[in-house]
Amino acid sequence: MPVAKGSTIDPARTRAAILGAATELLYEHGLDGIGVAGLCSGIGISKETLYRHFGTKDGLVEAVLRERSDRVAHRLASCAQAAGDDPRARLAAVFDALRQWYDDPVFRGCALLNAAAQHHTDPVRAITARHLDRYLELLTGIAERAGAADPRLLGRQLLMLVEGATVVAAHHDSTDAADQARQAALTLLSAATPHT
Repeated sequence: MPVAKGSTIDPARTRAAILGAATELLYEHGLDGIGVAGLCSGIGISKETLYRHFGTKDGLVEAVLRERSDRVAHRLASCAQAAGDDPRARLAAVFDALRQWYDDPVFRGCALLNAAAQHHTDPVRAITARHLDRYLELLTGIAERAGAADPRLLGRQLLMLVEGATVVAAHHDSTDAADQARQAALTLLSAATPHT
């Protein structure tokens, strides 16, 4: 990404721009579907710029995955919180946000799980595990708010519905995956919480 004549170089802005462009390219092509030369060409930077900011392609991949996890976790938590205090509404909002994602024409499944499947390395697995932990924290929080007898267990079951719906939407049929998982999640929540 060339710097216009007379502009100053801002390393943080350059890094953020590289992350944004690399995120799209890596998600579209997969981690192994594009090499360093293709990444640099697609982003519009030199290899030296990539190496200066990220050290290696793996360093870039890890930064992309961490940033994507932050963004997705924040979005889902924000959607749940915006739904109000009712745990059922919060849970429904999570699956409604997933449906919007599944309906996006560029949807190709969970980038973190895709990455962990392609690169079964400790750094990628650790980033993916942390990503799933963030989902689990959100879902367990909803279960706690609902008064579930075992919020951790219910949170884990809800996590399985989230990830299962994402896999089905990406690799089988996205038509009703979020809606069917949403209904199953609400049924689980009702069954696991006291009735007043």
